[in-house]
Amino acid sequence: MLNRDIKKIALHLIKKYNTQNPFKIADALKIEYIIGPMGHYSGCYLYLKKHRCIFLNDELSENEKSFVMAHELGHAILHRTENCYFIRNKTFLSTAWIEREANTFAAELLIPDSLIYENPGFTKKQLARLAGYNEKIMDFKTID
Repeated sequence: MLNRDIKKIALHLIKKYNTQNPFKIADALKIEYIIGPMGHYSGCYLYLKKHRCIFLNDELSENEKSFVMAHELGHAILHRTENCYFIRNKTFLSTAWIEREANTFAAELLIPDSLIYENPGFTKKQLARLAGYNEKIMDFKTID
């Protein structure tokens, strides 16, 4: 799927549900999520018997939970029938198309274009910090 198509999907959900909050969007879409201990995994998305469920590691910071939730929500929307695991410190580095698409969805959901336009001259690292996320998120953000 093209990045601009992923961006359109994210923008449509933001507009439809009037929020960028991935937890609220999951609630609206009736995608269950559970927060609990997960060891070295940050999160995962599972499709079981036509039921979509996201699991998040309870040891993540609030911003990390938000990013991982957005990433896993991307899987739930873009890769509905695939089971996917978010491995801390590895998913940003993955070359798998499915992980790149989920990262793109998360970036488009969480980083509004206005943040970039309102802060000309800021580096990717500065923009990511301003938004409260890892700087690698900006590698997946597209600007029209």
